[in-house]
Amino acid sequence: MSVDKPEVTSLVGKAEVLLQNNKPAKNATKKSGSKNRRKSRELVLKAVYRGMLNASDLSQVLRDMLEDPDYNKADEAYFKHLLGAVTTHLAEIDAKVADFIDRPIAELSPIEHAILRISGCELMFDLSIPYRVVINEGVELAKVFGGIDGHKYINGVLDKLAASVREAEVKAARS
Repeated sequence: MSVDKPEVTSLVGKAEVLLQNNKPAKNATKKSGSKNRRKSRELVLKAVYRGMLNASDLSQVLRDMLEDPDYNKADEAYFKHLLGAVTTHLAEIDAKVADFIDRPIAELSPIEHAILRISGCELMFDLSIPYRVVINEGVELAKVFGGIDGHKYINGVLDKLAASVREAEVKAARS
């Protein structure tokens, strides 16, 4: 008897609204007082994970994240921008990530998949963040939320993805 695995899907909703209204300022600092991007990424991870497992409506996920105790510590504009970007570019991110993993994308753990989506989005669509920072942030998320040694897998995949999508930056850093 075979057990059907739930299909890992995406958030349902209009991500364009998030992207239009919440682009981080070009001169915004990484941290604004107690607000920081790491907390924003953690919240995006929770939101993407929830969306993958429940096919949740994006507006409901946003309401739920507002109630998260870490929301007040996060950079709200970056949270909304990153969640919107991940949601908008899901298919493109998944297609690129699939080139660098050792199994079908549907067989990734939902946490690893969500981390790869978030970090993949930053690597592919936000060139203002150095690739090493993106990889480090993805690895840190995997250490906190992922399985044992999941951070090593995330590191390997993101390193290959970075070399592909940011070839010049990676070559310059390695030379």
